[in-house]
Amino acid sequence: MPHLAETSSVVDHLAVLADATRLRLLRVLEADELTVADLRDVLQLPQSTVSRHLKTLLDGGWVVHRREGTAGFYRLILDELDESRRTLWLATRESSGHWATAEQDLLRLRQHLANRDAGGFFAGVAGDWQAIRDEQYGRSFEAMAGLALLPADAVVADLGCGGGHFTEQLSAFAAEVVGIDASPDMLKAARRRLRPLDNVKLKQAELSGVPLDDASCDAVFCVLALSYVESPAAVASEMRRLLKPNGRCVIVDLLAHDLDDFRRRMGQRHRGFTADTVADLLASFTNTRVVPLPPEPDAKGPALFIASGGAGG
Repeated sequence: MPHLAETSSVVDHLAVLADATRLRLLRVLEADELTVADLRDVLQLPQSTVSRHLKTLLDGGWVVHRREGTAGFYRLILDELDESRRTLWLATRESSGHWATAEQDLLRLRQHLANRDAGGFFAGVAGDWQAIRDEQYGRSFEAMAGLALLPADAVVADLGCGGGHFTEQLSAFAAEVVGIDASPDMLKAARRRLRPLDNVKLKQAELSGVPLDDASCDAVFCVLALSYVESPAAVASEMRRLLKPNGRCVIVDLLAHDLDDFRRRMGQRHRGFTADTVADLLASFTNTRVVPLPPEPDAKGPALFIASGGAGG
């Protein structure tokens, strides 16, 4: 029989790993050495919450700590864990490998590290460079740079056009843009915004039944709308129907997440989509890609993906 002290130790370790916040901390701290401020930004939690759980992990021997000047750095070093902690952690990490929240954390971590490690000519302003760019130039030009690749005579559909912000951007690069939305209130706002544009048409319809002819569009976009529809597969099928030969579709939406309160608050039907789910939706397309998007520093919602596929020749 195991010694009573050994049993007590295992129970203590399991108690540490039973907390979701501490699991999230351990997963990112195994990936890199981070400060409390880093962890606050990556996990999008209050600094007091991060500090409280870090103390539990530090006192329990799960992480190590070092100081560099006034900064304190934390890290999970697998080889420095004793056998019982290492065995439990490896099993826990494996069983939580497809946890959507943890995957979102790692996406934010990669983007955070990329921003933190900027150097060279911009070393003196690396931490503030994005804010400087936003202040001087805004952000929309980055997304619009890709729209410039549309042919000048392109006919484009914007499914789930909402208030028309993206539709307006599309209109600068396409010969004709058709905005589709099921909400009369959204379309009312879009009409006010887009009234001066003579190459934009707006139609009210469900995204699973778009009132456009087969093979009538060079490109079809669905931006932050798929989470709201009852049948994403039906929308993907409709996008495929609308495309001309060699046309392409683009979908931007939420990666899978565990934030059901967020879903209800935003009125969405789905808690995002995994890359595999999106790949299945685009199974009838050619040259498909699903790419997680680096989260923006100030974004409070789940991370996004961008997916694309072609209609073939």
